[in-house]
Amino acid sequence: MTLPPRHGRLRRLFTASAAAATLALTGCAQAQAKVASAAEVPPPGAVPGPALWKVSDADTTIYLFGTVHALPKDKPWFDNRIATAFRSADELVTEIDVSNVAATAQALAGQGALPKGQVLRTLMTPDNRQQYEAALVSLGLPVETLDPYEPWFAAMTLSLLPLLKSGYDAQSGVEVALASEKGPSKHSGLETIDQQIALFDTMPQDQQLSFLDQTVEAIPKAGVSLDAMVAEWIKGDAGKLAELLNAELTDAALRERLLTQRNANWARWVQQRLGQPGTVFVAVGAGHLAGQGSVQDQLRKTGIKVQRIWR
Repeated sequence: MTLPPRHGRLRRLFTASAAAATLALTGCAQAQAKVASAAEVPPPGAVPGPALWKVSDADTTIYLFGTVHALPKDKPWFDNRIATAFRSADELVTEIDVSNVAATAQALAGQGALPKGQVLRTLMTPDNRQQYEAALVSLGLPVETLDPYEPWFAAMTLSLLPLLKSGYDAQSGVEVALASEKGPSKHSGLETIDQQIALFDTMPQDQQLSFLDQTVEAIPKAGVSLDAMVAEWIKGDAGKLAELLNAELTDAALRERLLTQRNANWARWVQQRLGQPGTVFVAVGAGHLAGQGSVQDQLRKTGIKVQRIWR
């Protein structure tokens, strides 16, 4: 499906990286607790900075870096500690491979379309439709803008557009910046874009509509909420970040689908990757590396030591 020329904002959305386009999935998914482990207590003299962890054995080092998928332009975060780890790596691993933006845009637009003849707003309750239309108007969009798309896709779009209006830029997001930085020549993904889309696209329609309604309700405070999260991310306070993320999503089934199951999959990936020599820099949404049930938490339960890298 192609977008009409007048929908310039949506065109910009589709040309963003898949990681940015799935901000609601990976950056604002709910962490399960705000309690940090003893390993999160900074040593005396530690300087705040985005959180970085390391898992290693005799011949393998895996860095775990929590990212923010959209940032204000020129927001500094790439400190010497992160740069040293990144440039020592043989491979950059992100949630998906961010190198093919065109394929990402095509996949998002294609998989997000409703069957021919269906209209998004007709699937809503009258009250939800009224609130949804008011939200589109507040963003400067015609109420029919997202009519051809499924509820999950509309929710992701409406998660991003307020942030773009507030000065956030998907092209300033951490994954995009890392992919363009001088560092590992090999890039790969923990998931494919089709796998990420399927997390939403295979949800029952009533859950998709619930997700959309929650997103609409959050629009008035979206910029303020992300400002607070970015501030804690910059400070490297994973516990406080988890606490803020807790307020973003209350649906237990959605949390399990989008966060907990994926964290378990990625922890298994780390375990298996330790069997191969080399250095890997893994950059995933900060919500996956904060609080109980995080990737590090699940690794520790298997006896794998996770070390926080301070500066």
